[in-house]
Amino acid sequence: MAGAKRLAQLAKKWQRVEALGRKRLTVSAKEDQGCCSSVPAKGHCVMYTADGRRFEVPLVYLSTTVFGELLRMSQEEFGFANEGKITLPCDAAVMEYVMCLLRRSASAEVESALLSSMVTPCHYTGCVIEATI
Repeated sequence: MAGAKRLAQLAKKWQRVEALGRKRLTVSAKEDQGCCSSVPAKGHCVMYTADGRRFEVPLVYLSTTVFGELLRMSQEEFGFANEGKITLPCDAAVMEYVMCLLRRSASAEVESALLSSMVTPCHYTGCVIEATI
């Protein structure tokens, strides 16, 4: 899936996101373009989809294969310099489906099928990234 160095980088980013979640954030007029300032619930982190929707993701989901792959794809597409927010390379409908599967404790076969069906266009380079299992 991902190398140890990348996993360490992702873990540090998650820790920063969690630490930011504990602080009160203020919204300026510039940031009010769909960016929500509310603090996530305890045990959750905030992630955004490519279309700008905000999701509070339980931290336990971050250790799943599906989120590992989504975060790897996000790092490839957006990098770590994305104004402090984690943006996943999928739209809100896909994210809602992923959250539903994880809430229902989907089998590994279902997760593998989801990952193999994910083909996401890059927003910046015009290329296509296929999920690897």
